[in-house]
Amino acid sequence: MQGDNERWLSRSRAAVWHPCTQMKVHETLPLVPVARGEGPWLIDFEGRRYLDAVSSWWVNLFGHRHPRINAAIKAQLDEIEHVMLAGFTHEPVVELSERLAHLAPAGLGHAFYGSDGASAVEIALKMAFHYWHNRGRPEKKTFVSLAGSYHGETIGALGVTDVAIFRDTYAPLLTQQARVAAPDALAGNAGPAALDAAELAARDLERHLDAHHATTAAMIVEPLVQGASGMIMHHPHYLARARELCTRFDVLLIADEIMTGFGRTGTMFAWEQSGASAPDLMCLSKGITGGYLPLSAVLASERIFETFYDDAISRAFLHSHSYTGNALACRAALAVLDIFADDDVIARNRAKAQRWLELAAPLREHPEVHHFRSRGMIMAFEVDSSRADFARWCFARALERGLLLRPMGNTVYFMPPYVTTDAEFAHLVRGTLEIVELS
Repeated sequence: MQGDNERWLSRSRAAVWHPCTQMKVHETLPLVPVARGEGPWLIDFEGRRYLDAVSSWWVNLFGHRHPRINAAIKAQLDEIEHVMLAGFTHEPVVELSERLAHLAPAGLGHAFYGSDGASAVEIALKMAFHYWHNRGRPEKKTFVSLAGSYHGETIGALGVTDVAIFRDTYAPLLTQQARVAAPDALAGNAGPAALDAAELAARDLERHLDAHHATTAAMIVEPLVQGASGMIMHHPHYLARARELCTRFDVLLIADEIMTGFGRTGTMFAWEQSGASAPDLMCLSKGITGGYLPLSAVLASERIFETFYDDAISRAFLHSHSYTGNALACRAALAVLDIFADDDVIARNRAKAQRWLELAAPLREHPEVHHFRSRGMIMAFEVDSSRADFARWCFARALERGLLLRPMGNTVYFMPPYVTTDAEFAHLVRGTLEIVELS
């Protein structure tokens, strides 16, 4: 495919309203028109290459145009592309549901599908509320989340989100929910400081549930890493304590693994590192299809499922999306799971993450870099810069160096596709160091 960058820039500015963007910015900061992808690289219409260091918003696990995922989708096209999942079923959705149940923490055996992460959160919140309604306890209708939490930008998901730039404008539309302290040590994710922070935050959760468990339907938590609040990492001890407290106070526990799932934190699901029994509900999306097609799932426990299983239609979970369980998306997800199994991805990632930590030493030791932290295939740090527009400035300087970085405030993070080589990661470190030196 050939073409001129400016032609596509002009057409996009005129017709496309881009997400999470002040469109006026693009009067001076051009959009990047992408013609094709190749492994961890994005390539524009004039042949310039950009290392996709954020996996295109954290979704692209195995690089762009992966031959095995491509082949799986092409083969599925010759069978069935989509059929409604109300009253019908198909092979890919059955196989995917069975495999997710096998991989997930024990007991999460029922998969309900949506289209994206926010819809998965909406499903989980509604499911938790309806569970208590079916149990004859309609007073349990509020939710609790962590300070700085992010769970999506639809109305229900925003209710449990605590990132001001996303939430404040829409506050009049939202039902007020509770916040408890986040287990953030701001000093990495291991050692006494992180463990102490986890226990202090758990005690805050305990105080809240002791006072409000009678009206609390569920707690929702991003396991190990709070993404949009700046890659804030916490000790697994917090998850174990949250599970213990939710069980003690008869409150459901929702694990939002939309970003942390599918190997990002060093295990298939971040929850595994807690050593605790399974959450009641687990939200999955982003990497589930390797960045190919929209798909999300909520895995539910038998305890949840059986409460809806009844002759009365009013007790059913009457929630639907037109493309629920789309066959093409499910087939892509199955190909992703095949790659994990066949290529021993989790073990390889652990070894690669250790090598990348060594390659990142010049950044970690730079005097302008603070709070360098990592968890599995995620690295993050703060840059000591007085630039009010640091995030936008850094994004532009990164593009000049053939890198796609998307800082959050002064927080720079790396979350590249798993197929990124050590040489490509070293290129990312070198380019980022140049930017830090200029900041």
